[in-house]
Amino acid sequence: MTPPPGWYPDPHGPHLERWWDGTAWTEHRRAPEAPATPPPGGGTGRTKVVALTATGVVLVAAIVTGAVALGGGDGGGTEATTAPTSTVEPSPDSSEPTPEASASEPSADDPAIVEDQLNGITFPLLDGWVLPQYVAQDDVVMTTDGTYDCPGGVGVCRHGLVFSRTVTETDEKSPEALAKADIDAAADDAYDRDALGRELYGGVESHQQVKSGPVAVAGRAGYLVRWRVRTAKGPGGYVQSLVFPSSVGTESPVLVRYVFDAGQDGPPLADMDRITEGIRPFGDADTGGGVGSSIGPPD
Repeated sequence: MTPPPGWYPDPHGPHLERWWDGTAWTEHRRAPEAPATPPPGGGTGRTKVVALTATGVVLVAAIVTGAVALGGGDGGGTEATTAPTSTVEPSPDSSEPTPEASASEPSADDPAIVEDQLNGITFPLLDGWVLPQYVAQDDVVMTTDGTYDCPGGVGVCRHGLVFSRTVTETDEKSPEALAKADIDAAADDAYDRDALGRELYGGVESHQQVKSGPVAVAGRAGYLVRWRVRTAKGPGGYVQSLVFPSSVGTESPVLVRYVFDAGQDGPPLADMDRITEGIRPFGDADTGGGVGSSIGPPD
């Protein structure tokens, strides 16, 4: 029996999930989401005003086996393809959907997107950006393709990262207040010291605010703050804290952090705005937003 359409472990990359359209594998892939552990307490030299707890979506376990179909002729062969068959048993206390219902089927005509199921939004996956693989930080939704040796002489760095988190440990609901409070921590986390205390860029030397103001995100009234950060080693970069109300659940504020290296190897700074403009609620491709859009009160 052929399994129904859904997300299943990719037979060619077990660390990814791949969309099965009911008859064949498509090219749509995503990283499995797993519960994230809140980082340990403590600071990096600057006061953290907003406490953020990273949470993940618990996906239903599926036991996946493969039926291998091979073809060939005249001594040659074709690539093996695996069709998933699964036995799905939701846990008794889980309200999460089964893999068949976890997402709508991607269309070959639609641009690539990244899903944040917890906050009910999707991000556009622009050229030069990929789903996160082997990334130590929590809540990363996309990175630039490839890595490089960090300017500080230790560790491996990426030219761009985008994070999506839910603000849960504060009663503050104002996107402006939350974005302004988070930007200092965003700069520290990106360019000062990592979780192991290493100065991957030689430490932060200075920063300059280059942009701030209200912004419409997925039809919601949000706020962003952007800094240019200069480091002791390397070209430094840009960080942005974007906050807007979620359109699902209790409408808890959603925090999206952007980290872009400066210099010719960094991603285009305009990608920050393009990604923001492309954020959509699940199932609502027509909801506009982004920098420069008119902003109304939250629903």
